[in-house]
Amino acid sequence: MVETTINDAKDRMEKTVINSQTELSRMRTGRASLSMLDPIKVDYYGAMSPLNQVANISIPEPRLINIQPWDKSMLQAIDRAIQQADIGITPQNDGNIIRLPIPSLTEDRRKELVKVIHSMAEEARVAIRNIRRDALDTLKKAQKDSNISEDEEYNAGIDMQEITDTYIKKIDEVAKAKEIEIMEV
Repeated sequence: MVETTINDAKDRMEKTVINSQTELSRMRTGRASLSMLDPIKVDYYGAMSPLNQVANISIPEPRLINIQPWDKSMLQAIDRAIQQADIGITPQNDGNIIRLPIPSLTEDRRKELVKVIHSMAEEARVAIRNIRRDALDTLKKAQKDSNISEDEEYNAGIDMQEITDTYIKKIDEVAKAKEIEIMEV
């Protein structure tokens, strides 16, 4: 019972860390990153397909993304999908390839993004603490139902706090790395 509860909490905390890493990787930093294009779907002959499944995407230089569709008739649809995705970049279509020049960030915009990073990290920390609370509630209920002893509940509570601290530290490390990346000129 104790082991199952702790393992379930660990799994949920790990998913929270992965989710926050994913969300932070989509944040525009002034550098070209393929993860910025992950949410973009293109109407490919009636089916909404991820952009990376209808075109070759490359980063020839740090502030430029090239998108070359496998089917040239898809250029307009890709262009439209990028504009509708509202990622803050205007596509440049030359008839063969779409270029996405990544504008450099101003100092004020960098500071705003750092604030966003801090709020996202705090949301993740709160989510991890909620997972800990749920696990402790489950253990407390099991102890009241006489499924586990008071000592087992107490020791599991100590273990849960150590696990929680570990995952909060991971969140802080991810946020700090993204902050450094944002503030880099």
